[in-house]
Formats: sequence, C-alpha cells, structure tokens
Amino acid sequence: MYLGIDLGTSAVKAVVTDDGVVVAEASERLDVSRPGPRMSEQAPEDWWRAADAAVRRLKHLAPKVDAIGLSGQMHGAVLLDSGGLVLRNAILWNDGRSEAECAELEGRLDVPGLTGNRAMPGFTAPKLLWVRRHEPAVFARIKTVLLPKDYLRYRMTGELASDMSDASGTLWLDVGGRRFSKPMLDATGLDESHMPRLVEGTEVAGVLRRKIADEWGLKPVPVVGGGGDQAAGAVGAGAVVAGTSFVSLGTSGVYFVPDSTYRPNPDGGVHAFCHALPGMWHQMSVVLSAASALTWVTRLTGAASEAAVVDEVEASGVGPSSVYFLPYLSGERTPHNDPNALGAFVGLDHDVDRARLVYAVLEGVAFAVADGQRVLEEAGANIGEVTVIGGGSRSTYWGRILSAALGRPLTYREDAAVGPALGAARLAALGHAGGSPAVVCPQAPVVESVEASPEAIARSQARFATYRALYRDLKERFPALHDA
Repeated sequence: MYLGIDLGTSAVKAVVTDDGVVVAEASERLDVSRPGPRMSEQAPEDWWRAADAAVRRLKHLAPKVDAIGLSGQMHGAVLLDSGGLVLRNAILWNDGRSEAECAELEGRLDVPGLTGNRAMPGFTAPKLLWVRRHEPAVFARIKTVLLPKDYLRYRMTGELASDMSDASGTLWLDVGGRRFSKPMLDATGLDESHMPRLVEGTEVAGVLRRKIADEWGLKPVPVVGGGGDQAAGAVGAGAVVAGTSFVSLGTSGVYFVPDSTYRPNPDGGVHAFCHALPGMWHQMSVVLSAASALTWVTRLTGAASEAAVVDEVEASGVGPSSVYFLPYLSGERTPHNDPNALGAFVGLDHDVDRARLVYAVLEGVAFAVADGQRVLEEAGANIGEVTVIGGGSRSTYWGRILSAALGRPLTYREDAAVGPALGAARLAALGHAGGSPAVVCPQAPVVESVEASPEAIARSQARFATYRALYRDLKERFPALHDA
C-alpha cells in the first residue's frame, strides 16, 4: 500500500492505494493571499497543517503503507534561512509580479538555449530576481530555495531534495541534460549550494522522521522524489509513454504530451520539461485560467455551483453565438507569454443571458487549449490519444465543446479527477518495489469517448480563427489595458 500526497493550490489531497487502486482519500482546503496586483502567495506552514490533517484522516490505513510519494503545484518559491525557517510567504505559480525580471534574464542570457523554455513570470528564477531587487534583506538571508512539495518533504524527512520534473519549472534546470544550469543560477545571484539535490521521481529521497511517523501511525517509510503536479498527474493517468497525452482541466488548463525525446519549442510558449520518470521528457502547453474561469463566471452570475450552471447551459440548448470569451483572467502563458493579457467578453447584446455567457466561457477555455495544441503540433509533438483529467473531466458536455475545438476525439476514464495524488502513490510504488512504469501505471478503464461531429468541428475552427484574432486586435488597439 502506498500514500500519495498532492499539494495543490486550493487543497492538499492524500490518497492510499492498495495494489494500485485508490482505497481511501482525504483533502484539506487552502486559501490564497493576494497582497498586491498580480501577486499570489501562500504560507508554507498552512501547507504543512493541511497535509498533516489530511494524512491523519487516513490513519486507519497508515500501518500498512510501504512508501510515500509527493506531488505539488509547481514553480513556487519557498525561501529558507540557515536554520531551515521560512523567510516569507511562498510566491506561487500564478504570480505575475516578475515580468520585468523575465525581460532582464532574456536580455542577458540565451534562456531558451540554456533551459529549453522562455522566461515567464510564473517560473521560480525570475521570482528570486524580484526578491533580490525588492526585498534585499530577505534575499541576503536565503540559504535554500525549495519548491512547494519539497518543503513538505523537508518537514517530513529533513532532506533537501527535488525531482527532475518539478525542478524543470524553476528555469534553473538544463532540462535536456537533467542538471542545474550554472549560468542561470549566476544570473539570479545563487549557486548550487542554494539548491536541493536532484533526484528522479522514482528515486528514494529520504525516510519519514520517527516523530512524524509516530504521529501519523506509519512506519519510518521511504519518501520518493515524486513529481510536479502535471508530471505526477500524467503518471496517475497512465501517460508514461509517447502517444498517451492528456488535457487537464483544473485551476489551470494543461495539455501534456510525454516523449522519450527532448523536444523544446520555446518560441511557441511550449514548456519542455523532464517527466517524473527516468529517461522521459514531456511537452506542455499551459492555460492559466481553465476551470477557474468557470468558477469565476459561476460566482459572477449567482449560479448555485459549477456543475449546476453547466447542467443549465446543456438543458437550455444554447450553442455558439455572437459572444466570445477570452479566458485571460490571470494573464496567459501558452502561446502568448503575456502576464498582462486580460479576459474579455465580446459580442454582447440584449439577448445574452447566463447560459450564453457560461457557454462562451466553456468555449473560450476550449479555444485556449486548442491554441496550445497548435504550437505543440508545430514542435512535432506525438500527441496520439488524448485523455481528459482534472475537475473539468466531470462534464462530458464541456468535453464535446473541447473535442470540436481540438478537432479530435477525447477519452474519459475512471478516477479522472484523482490526478496527481494517485500519480504520487504510483511513483512511491515504483521507488519501493520497482517494476515497469507501463505496468505499474496503467491507464484507467475507459468510461466514455467523446467525438464532435465534422460539422461541429468545422464550425468551431471558423470561430477559433476569430478567437485568435480578438487577442491580437485587443492588444494592438488597447495596449494600455495589457500594460496596466
């Protein structure tokens, strides 16, 4: 039996698997602090309290657990002093304050050539450059920089370690070489002594402290490297070989394509990262507002819940209309790399009601994912079969809209919403007992396949061209909005 702990943005989830099947799960909610424009932070101590509470709720199974895996939100900057104490709240993946620092890094270095990726405000390295410039007293005290899930590891084991997939999102990693890049560290005033040691996702990275083990009812079991949330989600979804891709509709929207070959496309805003499995990489497009856009419009229109409002839209029979939605509520990564991009409804009239607004949001997110697919294909991605995971996978109605936008069939599987926590448990199994990833990490049984009609695809492709033009037109005509 294996324990997987996933540190998300909105909650910490813990699952226990028995022979690869999830037999119990628990979660604890988290809140996000927004201390200023485009800022997003959390207190690492809140992560620990939530993880502790979630695991304690699974205590009845704890004595049988053989190993632990970790997954978590990527890119966050956890700053520790020489005593291992947190210096400030962690700056999160969806924080956009470091736009100037990204430009500075790309002006000084060939960032794409060194890392395979463009400098984006969400990544960790520009955040540290921001801290160095705006909080010099804090920067001077930094002994170690950790990613969110790796802070949990530190509290659990005392070890300072990070896996290749999560470290890929720092902008300090030579992703092709699976090692830290000295020029990138130098550019932020740091060196390898400030970094955790690098391990593969299936490699044992520490042993649970006796005190924590006793409190949780576990033995002092090994804790493996784990993975960033998307790589761990891929392991949970069985996306462990080329041609087994997925779209994750969570807070953000991710198109994940695994490959045994390193294939960067930084000009298209594609993320080229290590997978959580040795000898594997992946390409990824990222939409910063996916299911979170649905949550936003649900609250804006006073609907009871996301599920209820989607049911309302489906029952109303509305379809594509004059209304378009640009889902850039938190800026955008792929393909625009524009932290200042703003969301917009375009084409409103007196006939627009809640159902039409929500349909436009569902379609707008689908178009944003399709924009990511476009640049993935330009990079030679071997997409193959596409599975839908994450909270948005609960709605196959949304899936039909997405299928039309992508122009391809989509697969829905059992436990599609479990995601990264299951992947973390599977990585623990691989680290503890070994075995082939293809055997230990199978794809779940298919529940349903969704495929849009040729007519729906043709209609969606025509609307997609308008959607893409809207971003360009708004950015050109209202630059002050984007630069505010």
